[in-house]
Amino acid sequence: MVRSSNPGCRVVRPGDAYAGKQGLNYFEGIAAETVGSTGICMHLLTMPPGARAKAHLHESHETAIYVLSGEAHTWFGERLEEHVIVKTGEMFYIPAGVPHLPANLSDAPCTAVIARTDPNEQESVVLLPELDGLVPA
Repeated sequence: MVRSSNPGCRVVRPGDAYAGKQGLNYFEGIAAETVGSTGICMHLLTMPPGARAKAHLHESHETAIYVLSGEAHTWFGERLEEHVIVKTGEMFYIPAGVPHLPANLSDAPCTAVIARTDPNEQESVVLLPELDGLVPA
C-alpha cells in the first residue's frame, strides 16, 4: 500500500507479493511501478526453507542485500564458482552483470531487504538456465 503525505514522498507498506522471474516471491516495495522511482528499487524477500532461485544476473544494475533474519547461501561468478553464506545482520553487494544464484539451505525462513539501482524491479533480470545445474539442488 502506498500513502502520500507530501507530493513526491511516499510511504510503502509491503503487502502484495509477486512472482519474480528468478523463481522467488517478492513483497511489493519501492519501484518505478509503485512510487515512480527513477534510479532505485527496494523490496522485501522471504525465502522459505529449501527455496532456491534460478541462476540470473542484473544487466547494468548493482544489488545490495541486508539480511534481517536467517541466512542465505549465494553462488556467484561467471560459472557460479564462488560461494558465500550471508547471515542475519550482514550485507552483501553484487556488482552489475555478475551471475548469481541464492538459496535457503536452512530449516528457517530467510528475510532480506534488497535494493537495486534499477527502478524497474524485473526489467534487468536475465535468466541463465545454462548455469542452474552447476549448483546441486
